[in-house]
Amino acid sequence: MKFSMKYIILYVNDFDKAMKFYNNVLKLPIKMQQDTYVEFDTGNTILAINTRKSVIEITGLNIPVSAFTTQTFEVGFVVENVQSTINELKQQGVIIIKEPIIKPWGQTVAYIADPDGHFIEICSEI
Repeated sequence: MKFSMKYIILYVNDFDKAMKFYNNVLKLPIKMQQDTYVEFDTGNTILAINTRKSVIEITGLNIPVSAFTTQTFEVGFVVENVQSTINELKQQGVIIIKEPIIKPWGQTVAYIADPDGHFIEICSEI
């Protein structure tokens, strides 16, 4: 089982403030934007933001809506075979939040939780 860090998504409450901070204050160039989802070019690993509301609609995960909560970001790992990786993780007692599904854009995606309950996406390349 080999993991490769692909991106980190920070769930934000105020999209405009977050955009101004990452793009204007930190000077991170925008790599791609679709509605409230924005990827910033940070080198090998992408830093992205999205509103909590949008993440709830897209993933169906139970995202807390208050300002200071757990599950405030998502870490994504690209693997060669999502299903076999999930099977290996199950055998190790890892909490599987969502079994692998194929998204409309063709990517296979599953969700697990770390010991603190943070969401981790296990996915195929796009």
